[in-house]
Amino acid sequence: MNRSCGLMMSLCLGFLGCSGGSGSGSTPSVAKGIAGSPPEDGTGEGNAGNSSSLGGSGGALGPANAAGAASTQSSGSIFEFDLPPGSGPEGIALGPDGNLWFTEMAASKIGRITPSGAISEFSLSSTDLKPEAITAGPDGNVWFTESRGNRIGRITPSGQITEFDRLYEEATPRGIALGSDHHIWFTEWNNGQVLRWSNGKADEFNIPSGEYSDPRGITAGPDGNLWFTEFGTGNNIGRVTTAGKIDEFPLPTAGAGAIGIIAGPDGNLWFTESGASQIGRITTAGVVTEFPLASSSDPVGIAAGSDGNLWFSESEAGRIGRITPSGRVTTFALAPGSEPRGVCAGPDSNVWFVESGANRVGRIVP
Repeated sequence: MNRSCGLMMSLCLGFLGCSGGSGSGSTPSVAKGIAGSPPEDGTGEGNAGNSSSLGGSGGALGPANAAGAASTQSSGSIFEFDLPPGSGPEGIALGPDGNLWFTEMAASKIGRITPSGAISEFSLSSTDLKPEAITAGPDGNVWFTESRGNRIGRITPSGQITEFDRLYEEATPRGIALGSDHHIWFTEWNNGQVLRWSNGKADEFNIPSGEYSDPRGITAGPDGNLWFTEFGTGNNIGRVTTAGKIDEFPLPTAGAGAIGIIAGPDGNLWFTESGASQIGRITTAGVVTEFPLASSSDPVGIAAGSDGNLWFSESEAGRIGRITPSGRVTTFALAPGSEPRGVCAGPDSNVWFVESGANRVGRIVP
């Protein structure tokens, strides 16, 4: 039983693959250095970081912002790279080719940025598909969801795009991840399902709390299972085995609004609670602990950093945050209106993120 969330999507069913068009081109990038800021919420120690001047353009960074220079910067130093206006980046992931790949939700494009800051963009088959989450696949390619296009897609390192035929009406795929079984797994917001993409078709697994569970993020866990968040009335963290068996674990805080989730360095799963302005931790046995942030911070994306900590975005507050496995929080301010969203660990030991409001890709030194 599908429900509408006001998205204008075609009524098309099926699981057949279809070849989509691809486009490419280099976008000049501008690197901007920002000093790491002290915490604003009183929950951890600050780090002043180092200021840096404006970098170069045309995909080449100035000496102060070259990739190798990041290792000489203090923890919390931030570098940003401009995208074209109206890009609206949402998700970001490290690709098998060692570059960072991201979705441009507003522009219906997939973007690629090298660790040194050179940006390329690849257009999808239509301008209103809203690509959202993105992940490295088992085949050397990068996979992504189209929440309005109602399908998943694949892009090769050279930029060749394939968009697979639409899923069920208004399924609204959101999160996506590579499972321990080497299959692509993704969540369907409107149907209350987790799906496995196998041999060109989607296998569906119903979430026990139903279609209003509103599953969002999904990640591979240290136990070989997939773990996912439920933003809606279910208010749970879910676990699905590679055979499709689903268990749910209720969150202590009502209306937590869980979104992002990632496996941590401590063997637990860590997640963001957008509605409650908290970071959560769940053991593989299902024990949940919550860590409060400043009010109205709106945490969204989360990633495990090279420093053994978890890094997250605070979309409404315009900050990047760090939380230790013991729960100590430090935040670093971005410019007003930045709206950081997706976060991931990069190949250069830095943490990378996208800014939906400011149309930028950024990196922060752990």
